[in-house]
Amino acid sequence: MTDRRGAGTSCGGQKPVNKILWQALTFFFLFATVSLLSLPQAAQAQSYTINSFEVEGNRRIETSTIIARSGIEPGQTVTAGQLNDAFQRLLDSGVFETVDLTPRGSTLVIKVQEYPTINQISIEGNKRLKDELLLNAVSSQPRRVFTPQVAEADADMIAEIYLAQGRVAATVIPRIIRRSDNRVDLVFEISEGTTIEVERVSFVGNRAYSDRRLRRVLETKQANFLRTFLRGDTFIADRIEFDKQVIRDFYLSRGYVDFRVNSANVEFTRERDAFFLVMNVTEGQKFSFGKITTVSEIPGVDAAEYQAALKIKPGVTYSPSLVENSIARQERLGIRQGVDFLRVEPRVTRNARDLTLDVEFVLTKGPRIFVERIDIEGNTTTLDRVIRRQFDTVEGDPFNPREIRQAAERIRALGYFAVADVEPREGSTPSQVIVDVDVEEQPTGSLSLGGSYSISDGFGIAIGLSESNFLGRGQTVGVTISTAQDSEEYSLNFTEPYLLGRKLRFDLGLGLASTDSSFASYNTERVFFNPQLSYAIGELSSLRVRYAWENSEMKQQDNEANGAVIASEIDQGERTTSSLGVSYVYDSRLGGLNPNAGVLFEVGLDAAGLGGDNKFYKTSARGIAQTRVLSEEVVLRASLEMGAMHWTGNDFSRTLDRFVLGPNKFRGFEPAGLGPRDLSNGQDDAIGGNYYWVARLESDFPLGLPEELGLRGGVFYDFGNLYNIDDVNTSGANIVGADGSIRHVLGVAVLWETPFGPLRFNFSQALKKEDFDKEQNFDLTIQARF
Repeated sequence: MTDRRGAGTSCGGQKPVNKILWQALTFFFLFATVSLLSLPQAAQAQSYTINSFEVEGNRRIETSTIIARSGIEPGQTVTAGQLNDAFQRLLDSGVFETVDLTPRGSTLVIKVQEYPTINQISIEGNKRLKDELLLNAVSSQPRRVFTPQVAEADADMIAEIYLAQGRVAATVIPRIIRRSDNRVDLVFEISEGTTIEVERVSFVGNRAYSDRRLRRVLETKQANFLRTFLRGDTFIADRIEFDKQVIRDFYLSRGYVDFRVNSANVEFTRERDAFFLVMNVTEGQKFSFGKITTVSEIPGVDAAEYQAALKIKPGVTYSPSLVENSIARQERLGIRQGVDFLRVEPRVTRNARDLTLDVEFVLTKGPRIFVERIDIEGNTTTLDRVIRRQFDTVEGDPFNPREIRQAAERIRALGYFAVADVEPREGSTPSQVIVDVDVEEQPTGSLSLGGSYSISDGFGIAIGLSESNFLGRGQTVGVTISTAQDSEEYSLNFTEPYLLGRKLRFDLGLGLASTDSSFASYNTERVFFNPQLSYAIGELSSLRVRYAWENSEMKQQDNEANGAVIASEIDQGERTTSSLGVSYVYDSRLGGLNPNAGVLFEVGLDAAGLGGDNKFYKTSARGIAQTRVLSEEVVLRASLEMGAMHWTGNDFSRTLDRFVLGPNKFRGFEPAGLGPRDLSNGQDDAIGGNYYWVARLESDFPLGLPEELGLRGGVFYDFGNLYNIDDVNTSGANIVGADGSIRHVLGVAVLWETPFGPLRFNFSQALKKEDFDKEQNFDLTIQARF
């Protein structure tokens, strides 16, 4: 019994456990069922059949246009994704500010809000730049639809213009002012900020040339106290890239073929009100030309003739421009000899041991390609022939890429065009090319106001009006009015650079002038007419043929007595000179083999007597040699100038016809302060001389001052003579210095490069002179244009 009760007790204890288990299982299944029921069901792909449209909110855009832009056709079944695509197409059209698409049964309701129309555009906050300049740069226009994207792009463009002016902190915010009829006024609010100057320009890695010398090459300048007038020290990012190229060209032209600019770093100063520009460069070694040879791969072409056409010699500093010049010389020789499609290929061999570069010019045949035509576009004023004459190539000639590049450079050098692109492209056949010339004209007229000062004439102003592309013909016409305390001149100048379609320059000058000098006991009046023809006879030489007609008169000054010579010359009254002259000029200072040295030589002869009252022969000559030494910091210059006049008339010559020296030829003396003089009648009149010569030795150099001041020092030594008064009416005169004597002058100078123009202060002392000479210890020359 006991056991059964125990067992019964055991069975009775399991009933609650099973009940709890069943309850737990029941709860779990209920929870799982509810959870599954609460999960989102898979979305059924919803579609709409569109049979009709309703468009709301449109005022300018036609309903049919909006429906067409949605891309949905009546009767089409579309999904939600296709509706979204239609929404995006309408929004991307750029004419709607908001778009809403709502299907209502079989009708698609399109609700739009159009962008407003621009009523007017204005600029606010600009002081440095004019409205016209900024408005021409924006794409938004009145009576067009306003879009925020275009307005933001216009604001960025205006900010770029300010950045190009060095105003890095300039900000531009486009704002709109709502008007009636869905119109807006678009306003660009500008905060110009201040220009950021370049406080310091320095170099790292340069050894051959100092920072001072390299800074003179760059377009970017250091800040200076004259920055109100000189903006070269304003930071402009694009200018840095240009500076990297010009500094590279500077070194390459001086034989540093491995030169490179490693970096050009621009950093803010600590005060963040200026920039430091640091250029890191690697100069490499300086190379010279080694062996210069020419070989021909064209049958029948003699390489020796082309070798003789070269000007460069071994030992000359290597320069890519000299190689290009040599190639051009040989190609021109090929044209003269009738060798078509001649190509000259330079092959350079490096000799690292002796730092030379051997250059072998290889004459080869290029591809047989002809110039089909030259197309010129963009010139509205300039005549086609003005552009075409810059080409040595015409239609039908063999195509020479080098000549086309040189023609492009000549077109740009005219100064008539803001943009001049010259590009060849394939013509109607593979063996022909068409040369496209695309230009954009710019204003070529100018009005200039200048100021000057000299010891001889005092202070003066000059007003000039000129047009360098007169009537689009490439001619220059100018009118100049120059007045000073002691002189006046009114002149008209005309230049035709291609007379009769040839490379023959014609210059014409005519005008009238008068002087009332305090350094002479007489006044002068003259009318002149001077035509001249010039043409090149060599790469560095030219010939000038001129005619000069002049009517001149010496007049007595008020209340001034005269010596016997001047009195007799005044009594001659008006006299006319008609002369024919010729000059030969050779100048290698810019186009020679050495970029640091060059010479100028000029000799001329004028013969008067082709009608008129005066008859004489007058010869003149001058030579100038210049070089740079000590890393091109110091300039050395030597010059010799001379002249002689032989009078052949029956009467007497005048002081106006003879040579009279002023400070521009011989420093240290007043105008007409040395040479023969007439002391009769208690006067001291300079009467000039028939012969003169003057030698000048000078140098200018840095003073060690900050370069931004623009100050340099100089020393000079002048010596020379003015003598001979044959054919002068000396009756009753008391002449001194007729035989002349050599004068010597030593001096120092301060040269100041200012934004207004160069100033030169000369301080001199005559080491040897005559008692009757008029010494001048200080001379200031100013020539400014503003």
